Amino acid sequence: MSMDSNLTPRMIVEELDNYIIGQADAKRTVAIALRNRWRRQQVKGDLQDEILPSNIILMGPTGVGKTEIARRLSNLVEAPFIKVEATKFTEVGYVGRDVESMIRELADRSVRMVRQEHEEKVQERAKELARERLLDVMLSPEPTQELKPDEDSSDTDSTESSTRTKFREKLKEGRLANREIEIDVKKDHSSPMLKVFGPLGMEEMGMNLQEMMSGLTGKQRKKRRVKISEAEELLCKEEAAKLIDMDTVTKEALKRVENAGIVFIDEIDKVASRSAKGGGGPDVSREGVQRDLLPLVEGATVTTKHGMVRTDHILFVASGAFHVSKPSDLIPELQGRFPIRVEMHSLTENDFYLILTQPKNALLKQYHALLKAENVNLEFTDDAVLQIARTAARVNDEVENIGARRLHTIMTTLLEDLLFECDGSEPKDISMDADEVQSRLDSIASNKDLSQYIL
Repeated sequence: MSMDSNLTPRMIVEELDNYIIGQADAKRTVAIALRNRWRRQQVKGDLQDEILPSNIILMGPTGVGKTEIARRLSNLVEAPFIKVEATKFTEVGYVGRDVESMIRELADRSVRMVRQEHEEKVQERAKELARERLLDVMLSPEPTQELKPDEDSSDTDSTESSTRTKFREKLKEGRLANREIEIDVKKDHSSPMLKVFGPLGMEEMGMNLQEMMSGLTGKQRKKRRVKISEAEELLCKEEAAKLIDMDTVTKEALKRVENAGIVFIDEIDKVASRSAKGGGGPDVSREGVQRDLLPLVEGATVTTKHGMVRTDHILFVASGAFHVSKPSDLIPELQGRFPIRVEMHSLTENDFYLILTQPKNALLKQYHALLKAENVNLEFTDDAVLQIARTAARVNDEVENIGARRLHTIMTTLLEDLLFECDGSEPKDISMDADEVQSRLDSIASNKDLSQYIL
């Protein structure tokens, strides 16, 4: 199973709490949806196919954690995951990508994920085989010489065996890592991929054409002179690829996509029609995107280069700010396919304070680590953190509410001089209090005209 059976909804929420402040409703909803993927796998018989995922729409202003939830989910669950922007897709016949390309990309990621898992299982064996290939190159025999009548071939074999054993031990211990060696490796065919954008999966056709062209040239090899440590790594990859069965990998990957795949569609409000009558102009294309998405969300079969993928049990999570449009502006059929809707609240001054201090990747911790590289120990007093949070909340209220992203612009403005001047020449201890924060930011934050351009 692609998801840990011990990963309960409560544990999922606790993990998200390490990086995302607040938004308890959204976390609970997503955690339940993820756990339901595992629960469905435990159902026996035909009923398993009848249990469909409950797709979700996350609604809320920008910068409140919608995208961050998607990022953390991809790290949390061992399942194929893809995040796409709805604005990249457009109705067939307009400039844009085919909506089915998101499923093809999801399949590609699943194959890479499963292949990596299989390669890790055979890593030790691959290393042994790579070392034997290195020994073959290092100990390649000199031009054959005729044995003298009194020479015994068995003595020569035993000498070679003894030498090989000694070199094998040196390789394992890494004592030969910096020596250079010339090896034969596969040519890298990672040239720019041929892409043909257009309807009916032309991107897929472009990838297949590239594979055909590379296949015509055969598996070419070239000589490279590299250090033994790098040569061992290159040969290890080649040997690992030989040890795994790609048919098994592909079969497992497609099964994982169909039963545990997650597609996160961001900015879905941008393809919602803003006029009830449908009008003309860009609304035609917006509605076209929705109608193209509908079969995927309902359940369709998509052709990928790895095989056919059914989307019936893929979980779709959509998000959008819905400032101008609203979920009811989506076509009714698509609304019905996203039965669960969660509204995410705007961030308050207290939320900003917690965002600055609590998460594992808190912004203050990031800047502390960056300046530590310059021998600068930067600390903020509690009052200073409160002042930063207060400024962020005020600017969001007066100018434009961009959520937690406001903290990035404020911190950059606050520490600009320090980041420019410090050069690591001497260690420094810097403590910033509320008065200094206010003096650096107040003149800008209090001027609405300047705030529009700087903060």
